[in-house]
Amino acid sequence: MANARSAGKWIAAGIATLFGALTGVSGASALFGSPDAQAAVGNAVPFVLWFNFLSGFVYVIAGVAIALGKPWAGKLATILALSILAVFALFGWHVWQGGAYEARTVGAMALRAAVWILIAIWLVKAPGQGKRQD
Repeated sequence: MANARSAGKWIAAGIATLFGALTGVSGASALFGSPDAQAAVGNAVPFVLWFNFLSGFVYVIAGVAIALGKPWAGKLATILALSILAVFALFGWHVWQGGAYEARTVGAMALRAAVWILIAIWLVKAPGQGKRQD
């Protein structure tokens, strides 16, 4: 059982860290990249783009916290999941009000929400995830 927990911890940490790095790189490209890179973003919603870019750094912090078995990693994952859901709801309001958007944003936000909800649930439910297991 300890090996399964340890493997789960490393998988969750790896997903969180990789997801954070990819989110940061794509956000940086969209926000600060060449004019062509910025044009490729299309009708991105600025508050969603900035949230995703900045949260990428927090994803990496969460990934490291998971890997180190920090007791607050589950709380951080939960805060990330709830924050993503809140921004997703605001994005939905923006769309409902007739605001321009890219359809791929819906998929990207759904993926982010699903990943962080699953990580948060696993961290909260997995025995001993708040303690070092190695």
